[in-house]
Parts: sequence; structure tokens; C-alpha cells
Amino acid sequence: MQKIHFSILINAPREKVWDILVGEDSYPQWTSAFSPGSYFKGSWEEGSKILFLGPNPDGTGEGGMVSRIKENRLHEFVSIEHLGTVANGVEDTTSEEAKKWAPAYESYAFVDKDGGTEVSIDMDTLDEYKTMFEEMWPKALQALKDLAEK
Repeated sequence: MQKIHFSILINAPREKVWDILVGEDSYPQWTSAFSPGSYFKGSWEEGSKILFLGPNPDGTGEGGMVSRIKENRLHEFVSIEHLGTVANGVEDTTSEEAKKWAPAYESYAFVDKDGGTEVSIDMDTLDEYKTMFEEMWPKALQALKDLAEK
């Protein structure tokens, strides 16, 4: 497992960027870079369980991740602890496949910078997914920026 880092400067206040990042309607828009049709089910409150879901690429139902909000400091920082996978409504946190990478952390920091907001992401990933995330994250962050700067 290795940590990867991404950041972007967005010409909008932290509160607006935060609200778009975690908003029920806006989340699917910026995360479509990872998987069109992505959405979440649950709460962003610290300690809460949250599911990150979307259609399987092969059209065979839904898949995603079962996670918990490890830390949440409103408009400053949120850390997600990924605990396992979800396949067609079934959560898996105990198989060898899930244990191979979970827990993995994905954290977002929001800092006032140059009249806007710098959003930084630190994420744990397996070597086999590093290249994929290095291609997807810049697209997702650009979509977040475009939404926030409207």
C-alpha cells in the first residue's frame, strides 16, 4: 500500500467547495471521473458508516465500498476509512480480498490560499491501482473546481 497525493487551487470559498464535495446532488457530478453514476448512501458525520456506490462497469448491478468517516472537521478536513467492498448490496469486510487493502484512508484538506481554497487529497492505494488513480484524480478535481467556480 502506498499513499498518493493530489491538490488543486479553486477560486471559491472553503465552505462552497466543501458543500460541493459532500453534496448529495453534486457528489455524483465530480466523481463521475471515477465511475459515471457514482453516489453515496449514509452520512458524512464523524464515526458514521457511509457507502460509496455506483453501477458495475459490466452492467451487472452495483458495486462500491463500505466505509466510515474517521474524522470530520467542518470545512477543514475529512478522512474516510475504507473498510471493504459492496457487491450487489452485499458488504464484504472479512474476505482475503478485502483484507488485502482495507483499511485504506482517503483524506481531504481544505486550506484558504490566494483568495480561494486549496484542496489536498491523500489516499492509500495498492500498487496495481496507482496509475489508474493518477489518471482519474486530476479529472475529478477539475470537475470539482468547475462546479465550485460557477
